[in-house]
Amino acid sequence: HAEGKMDEYVRAVSAHLAEVAPRAAQHIVDTVYFGGGTPSYLGPKRLKALLSSVQKHYVLSKDAEITLEANPDSAGDWRALRTLRRAGFNRISLGMQSSIEGELRAVGRIHTFEQVRAAVDAARKAKFKNVSLDLIYGLPEQTMESFSASLRAAVALEPEHISCYGLKLEEGTPLYTARNTFSAADDDLQADMYLFAVSFLQEAGFAQYEISNFAKPGRESRHNLKYWTGREYLGFGPGAHSYFGGQRYAYPRDLEGYLQAIAAGAAQLEEIQPITPPEQAREYLMLRMRTLRGIEEWEYRRKFGLNFEPIARRLEFFESHHWAEQSDHRWHFTPQGFLLSNTLILELLDAQSGTIQEQTYWK
Repeated sequence: HAEGKMDEYVRAVSAHLAEVAPRAAQHIVDTVYFGGGTPSYLGPKRLKALLSSVQKHYVLSKDAEITLEANPDSAGDWRALRTLRRAGFNRISLGMQSSIEGELRAVGRIHTFEQVRAAVDAARKAKFKNVSLDLIYGLPEQTMESFSASLRAAVALEPEHISCYGLKLEEGTPLYTARNTFSAADDDLQADMYLFAVSFLQEAGFAQYEISNFAKPGRESRHNLKYWTGREYLGFGPGAHSYFGGQRYAYPRDLEGYLQAIAAGAAQLEEIQPITPPEQAREYLMLRMRTLRGIEEWEYRRKFGLNFEPIARRLEFFESHHWAEQSDHRWHFTPQGFLLSNTLILELLDAQSGTIQEQTYWK
């Protein structure tokens, strides 16, 4: 049954790709990302079919970054990975999460660290030159010691890219329900783990370029940078988000609804938001301040014709607390600032909204 459903899903996404393609005819696609869940479970044949739909209907740049997100337990077969690399995939992102067995079990991960190592070996044998590993800090029962062991284990596998995400207990998840049965890292410990990761990875040659992301020189995820620098992207599949043609929109999350809508000839959009100039100015702050490149006064004035003064005053205040700094005329957060970024970004948006209200936008 699952096999049939997967085939139906691949047919639907392929039809959807074909349907949207004319709107993107003037664009050159330079990143493609197969993610959101575990696309590797579709198997090489279906993944190849989806990628060939992209290649057939869109103009891809010669050096496009084409990423596959994979669970380590589904990525151990180097021949399957070689098939994918030959089809055009050139970057693989593995959900390692931790190198400690008990921590993986605690969050319901069925893979072992051995499988992570095997998956990296398989990727190298298949000639993937760009491998990324995801880690989580603040896991149930995780200590500073066990987290640093996981970081060391990840670095020892010599990936080009590492992402570190803090565990968030989301309501409605099994982990949230069981939250009283384990000791979770408190905010202070999570903060210490984060700051440790930043300095440890820096020393290991992975420069931080975004709150949760670290890369060897030139190996930043080009796809993710698109989101944070406000560039356009198209999403396909249930729950996929897009930012295209001056609008943000998403598709409904349920698989059945998505399959039926495509079968009926059109994907139903769930929410469409046109992005107004004030909204663009807000997103510039919100997204760029997640990155180490940060923001720059004249870039901001040029793009939005808004006064940078109130924002500069907030940033100078942050600087006096070592939360932000300026390099090459660009403002960005320090690691301490990234820890508080949700709060600090809200303060910047407050400073900005004063200037937005003073301005009248002329069409």
